[in-house]
Amino acid sequence: MRQAAAAGAARLPPQALLEDTEDVSLDLGSEEELALQKARIRHPLATFFHLFFRVSAIVTYLFCDWFSNSFVACFVTILLLLSFDFWSVKNVTGRLLVGLRWWNQIDEDGKSHWVFEAKRVPTIAASTEAEARIFWLGLIICPVIWTMFFFSTLFSLKLKWLDRAGEFQKMALENMGR
Repeated sequence: MRQAAAAGAARLPPQALLEDTEDVSLDLGSEEELALQKARIRHPLATFFHLFFRVSAIVTYLFCDWFSNSFVACFVTILLLLSFDFWSVKNVTGRLLVGLRWWNQIDEDGKSHWVFEAKRVPTIAASTEAEARIFWLGLIICPVIWTMFFFSTLFSLKLKWLDRAGEFQKMALENMGR
């Protein structure tokens, strides 16, 4: 096979050989685009805090009785963690990780409306696929976990935690915009 290719190359005029050996530039994209494709997580701090507040609230709910006998301290700690989570999703991680913007607008009747915007055009500053997956999975899985906690407290008849698990579930669902 190599002999046939060499024989075919030997029959070509010298100009054809020069044309075949010319440098060809390949457009593989700019260095920034290549770096973006290679980057798994471009916003590690935002990704960390997106998961940190959620997971911390769940871990606190599970192990709070081991660290404190105060029901109020446990409730306030979880409430603060979920409030920080709400703020970070609405103001930081939603924008950085997937290009979403939310804000609350109150109309003339005094009714509260959430206004939602999504980035339409992917840009250089767009998030990576890994960040988007982390954002959406965190946003969906945590309310499912709080729902399981709600039903576990219902069936175990832990009535003082039943209302709290329902409130925590509602707070987690509020991040999804219902």
